[in-house]
Amino acid sequence: MNIKQIRNATIVVEYANKKFLIDPMLAEKGAYPPFPGTIRQDQNNPSVSLPTSVDDIISGVDAVIVTHLHLDHFDEAAQKLLPKDIKMFVQNEEDAKEVQNAGFQKVEVLTKNTVFEGIQLVKTRGEHGRGEELLKLMGEVCGVVFRHSSEKTLYVAGDTVWYEGVQEELDTHTPDIIVVNGGDNQVPEFGSLIMGKEDIYEVYKAAPDAKIIVVHMEAVNHWGLSREELKDFMKEKEMDSRILVPDDGESYTL
Repeated sequence: MNIKQIRNATIVVEYANKKFLIDPMLAEKGAYPPFPGTIRQDQNNPSVSLPTSVDDIISGVDAVIVTHLHLDHFDEAAQKLLPKDIKMFVQNEEDAKEVQNAGFQKVEVLTKNTVFEGIQLVKTRGEHGRGEELLKLMGEVCGVVFRHSSEKTLYVAGDTVWYEGVQEELDTHTPDIIVVNGGDNQVPEFGSLIMGKEDIYEVYKAAPDAKIIVVHMEAVNHWGLSREELKDFMKEKEMDSRILVPDDGESYTL
């Protein structure tokens, strides 16, 4: 497989000879206002440019996976720029209706045993923060596990913090490769929305044989963990041999 970090949570996964685009945020730098009630209110989103052209990103894509419909995972630019006849996978019927209302014709809800072109796609759980009030505010999210006889097992965790549900997904699927959203994005009065460095450390300990790729960093105004800080923490914990922190545009063949 090949995994390419585009920007924020947007990645391109080439798996079993199919190309998947996950959580596309395709707008130009600064196209949207900052997320309200968060830090860096002077910084528009996305805060960095795409590392390559939109044409390059979407060329040859066989399917798009949208883990949830927040702006930084499926923005207006993606809705406009993606072909309306492309295969779209979403987490639930509510999201499916919204994506269909945006004009997309081939929308499917992920399940525990979705199959696309011989590739098993397993919907996984996530919690977009901690505490009942924040979870209600942020709404439902998901991740996805990829399985195919010719490939290692891949787990894309999506927008979740570390909690027992992630532990259970790791125990169930024993992935070889894990992609976590690890920018520790924050709402000041509620705390973390996604994994920070301690959450990533928990994943590292819970999956001792897996390679971990950390994305969703330094690209929207409310990030709380930089790549540099994470790399320093990885050295301190002696966990840098199994964790990759890609720059935008960087890719790995695994």
